[in-house]
Amino acid sequence: MADTLALAAARSSNRSSTVPFDALRYTAGECNYGGRVTDDKDRLLLSTILSTCYCPDLVNLGAPYSFSASGIYHPPEDGPRESYLAHIDALPIQQAPEAFGLHANAAITKDINDTQLMLGSLLAMSGGGGAGGGSAAEAASVEARVAGLIQECLEKLPAPFNLEAGSAKFPVSYGQSLNTVLVQEMARYNKLGGVVRESLRSMAAALKGLLVMNSELEAAYKSISLNQVPELWKAVSYPSLKPLGSYLADLYRRLDMLAAWAAAGQPPAVFWLPGFFFVQSFLTAGLQNYARKLSIPIDMVRYDFEMLGMDAAKHQHSPPVEGLYIDGLYLEGAGWDAAERQLCESDPKVLFVPAPVMWFRPKHVEQYTTFQHYNCPMYRTTDRRGVLATTGHSTNFVMFVRLPSQQAPQHWTMRGVALLTQLSS
Repeated sequence: MADTLALAAARSSNRSSTVPFDALRYTAGECNYGGRVTDDKDRLLLSTILSTCYCPDLVNLGAPYSFSASGIYHPPEDGPRESYLAHIDALPIQQAPEAFGLHANAAITKDINDTQLMLGSLLAMSGGGGAGGGSAAEAASVEARVAGLIQECLEKLPAPFNLEAGSAKFPVSYGQSLNTVLVQEMARYNKLGGVVRESLRSMAAALKGLLVMNSELEAAYKSISLNQVPELWKAVSYPSLKPLGSYLADLYRRLDMLAAWAAAGQPPAVFWLPGFFFVQSFLTAGLQNYARKLSIPIDMVRYDFEMLGMDAAKHQHSPPVEGLYIDGLYLEGAGWDAAERQLCESDPKVLFVPAPVMWFRPKHVEQYTTFQHYNCPMYRTTDRRGVLATTGHSTNFVMFVRLPSQQAPQHWTMRGVALLTQLSS
């Protein structure tokens, strides 16, 4: 490859003193392959990978070039066909994460995903285990366990929010768009809570023989017996990959957050971002407050980002003059240097770290601060994929957040660094 590009460089030198690497990367990454990639994050990754191949260092035959830090993956020397085959045969059979620019922890993530896929397939082939198969004693034990869980959930699930009282206490206000966000969030969680509560009551009645268990309830019963979130709930729920126990604990915390906000009569100083059903609506409200305050078009306002440290309690009683204090995010693919307040390499075997408290500070686009940073994508789940909803927003991707870094942004793009609002555990 190096000699091919060197030959192209030599030929182009007759017409120009420089090789058009930018044009080569664009034609391959955006026109040829990139034209088949619709997601902008995937196209960025593709272009970043190509930048390691289409670069001046590769065609500089006087100096060695490597695709990885260890030097294992490097271009073959010029020679006959057999030398290229020998070079390929000498490569490791098991590709290390560094071959793709990833941290060594990526191998752990791959193994976890493979294990979960295998166990999920085994559960699917077993037929679920809860409703059928096994001895009568086993079925009775599962039924008793599910009945106990149903009763516990019904006791812990709080009453629906009073939307009429909430709308009166937090009326639609030109200067405070967060009032509308709170009432809308209450309505969304009321809908989810209603489905959860009604399905649990129906299952409890069916287990007592007071109601016929239809196919929908039977599927929900089977999911609960396997510590999985029923599809009946997922249809009206926020995105989540958590098992049932963690999902319910997360749901209770979200409801407590909204209840505390409503009881206080004003927005909290620090917002727990994972608690919002529709995150984009909340973030847009913050921009809208700023734009209306200064009477400027909202499309001329963007969030700037300041890292405040790791302790959210320091800011609980001092809300920002403008914008939002955000807490509760996680970093995947990188670590966080709390002293320098910037990205750093992950520690071995540490897959996720808490992100710092951030100040989402609205600014006019012409007042953006400039600093070396990585444009980090934020996702709602570790799945990192979603579909466009009817609102025009992705069901998973939220926004890009500029995180300070001494490394070039291409380094973190290859690492696959992202912010997450929730984990899968």
